[in-house]
Amino acid sequence: MFAVLSLIVLSLTWLERKALGRLQLRYGPTRTGLFGLMQPIADAVKLIIKEDIIPDESEKAVFWIAPVIVVVSAFVIWVTIPGGDNVVIRNLPLGLFYIIAFAVIGILGLVLAGWGSANKYGIMGGLRSAAQLISYEIPVVLVAAAVAILAQSLDMREIVAQQSSYPYLVVLPLGFVVFFIAGLAEVGRTPFDIYHAESEVVGGPFVEYSGAHWSVFFLAEYINTFAIAALTTLLFLGGWGGPALPDVVWFLFKTYAVVLVVFWVRGTFPRLRIDQLMAFAWKVMVPLSFYTVIIAAVYRFYGLPWWSLTILSSAGLAVAGWIIYRRMAGPARRVAEVQRRLSDRQRSAAGARS
Repeated sequence: MFAVLSLIVLSLTWLERKALGRLQLRYGPTRTGLFGLMQPIADAVKLIIKEDIIPDESEKAVFWIAPVIVVVSAFVIWVTIPGGDNVVIRNLPLGLFYIIAFAVIGILGLVLAGWGSANKYGIMGGLRSAAQLISYEIPVVLVAAAVAILAQSLDMREIVAQQSSYPYLVVLPLGFVVFFIAGLAEVGRTPFDIYHAESEVVGGPFVEYSGAHWSVFFLAEYINTFAIAALTTLLFLGGWGGPALPDVVWFLFKTYAVVLVVFWVRGTFPRLRIDQLMAFAWKVMVPLSFYTVIIAAVYRFYGLPWWSLTILSSAGLAVAGWIIYRRMAGPARRVAEVQRRLSDRQRSAAGARS
């Protein structure tokens, strides 16, 4: 499993560089191997041979154990994430609960990384990471609970089997959007990479890490990114369901499609400020996730037709989108209003002079 995940990380680093290159009207890596395919290998070798510096004032034990906690928490959830009907290391009846429980442990590693570095910017980045990840973990957990209510199971294979007629994206589009956005924040992807914002905290909890230690955080980030994409596929896109092709092929196709959307978001949106990020979590994401659980419970309890849940979910998504749009467009409207008043005054003054 570690070998497979390592290959996936190498493929993601190459794919991200190529995708961002196309989005930014450039080629991306082209010099190292055919189509730049050897670029991830070159990056890995560079990180391994770089000097590994440990600050004199750091807590050595904490400094060493922090990256281990982060990568182990990212690694062990793959024990029960299925890539096909029979492609899973150990299927668990409470698989979804197991995944959510172990995914949270990575927060501890980030906090310890900042604290053990004996660096004020590292500590600030660690506290930011704790605030962000705990806040966005709530929507992830609640949306996962809503999916479990729909499927009446926490078994990942059973959840996929329940989507044989239609994927949960059709009946719960709001849950899909909330889970995807919260998942981006959970793995610290743009625009939610505030806890290691280079312009503010010069690297966050990783500021004192270098060489192999830093590469472990890098490895965990990409494993978590692929995990969020895989969970999005399993919970909302029907998992490995599809005609003709083998299960694993459909699973990888859908998962990599979600990963490309993650890279697309990175190349499109600017980084949020810390106050914007936290306000978005508690004022938007958490209420919407509670609403998702409520409508899923009402649908299941009263045995409503599936299209009623689609209507309720789409209505919640539309209302939230309209409110966010009005809030985002508010400053532009106020500027336009001020300009209109100035124009009216200038025309009045010109008429009075004439």
